[in-house]
Amino acid sequence: MSGPLELLPGGGKSGRRTLAEHAAAELHQLILSGELPSGTPLRLVELASRLEMSQMPVREGLRRLEALGLVEIIPHRGAWVRDLSLADLRDTHETRLALESLAVRAAAARFTEEDLTKAAAALAEHLRLSRAEDSAGAREAHADFHFAIYRASGSQWLPRAIEPVWQNSERYRFGSRPTAFLIERSRQEHQAILDACVSRDPDAAEQALRSHLAGAFQRITDTMTSKKETS
Repeated sequence: MSGPLELLPGGGKSGRRTLAEHAAAELHQLILSGELPSGTPLRLVELASRLEMSQMPVREGLRRLEALGLVEIIPHRGAWVRDLSLADLRDTHETRLALESLAVRAAAARFTEEDLTKAAAALAEHLRLSRAEDSAGAREAHADFHFAIYRASGSQWLPRAIEPVWQNSERYRFGSRPTAFLIERSRQEHQAILDACVSRDPDAAEQALRSHLAGAFQRITDTMTSKKETS
């Protein structure tokens, strides 16, 4: 797999986590897994007890997650997991489309054998873990695949710009287990992106990416709308 994302908790190049990085990583997983759902108050005393550490690294961990857009902090009022909404989902989706289209076009124009090796390995791991119903591992491999391509763009700033909106979009995946049909469709969509990059066809790469993101956006929108109507 490719290396960890730049802003992810515990993503330091040394590979050794500080207490603050450990706190951020644990909270990050709790948020993405739905154990800390949107709107949940994040009280330092409770979190420090849960993570078995002092409040100082937990406070710094929350600041790191605020930078990713997962947590909202207001001085003298506290912190909480940012709310989910259809408006935020659309805003996130449209921002991802703009940034990731730029990245995949640039990557396709200069894609190398080394880039292919990294992306193909991540895609194979994503498929394996999805079939094994390892949602946390599959989520990481999914990010590895996309960012292996975005880093191939040659831009230092595009992957960094993409990451906060990527992380926010991950909160909308609800932790549901994908069916065999959806796993296979996902594989085909990712393979189409990779094939276009290998062929050095920026137009086809962008189209494949946009189709992939549009499908995910529609499925999540339908799920949120259905939940809202039945609540």
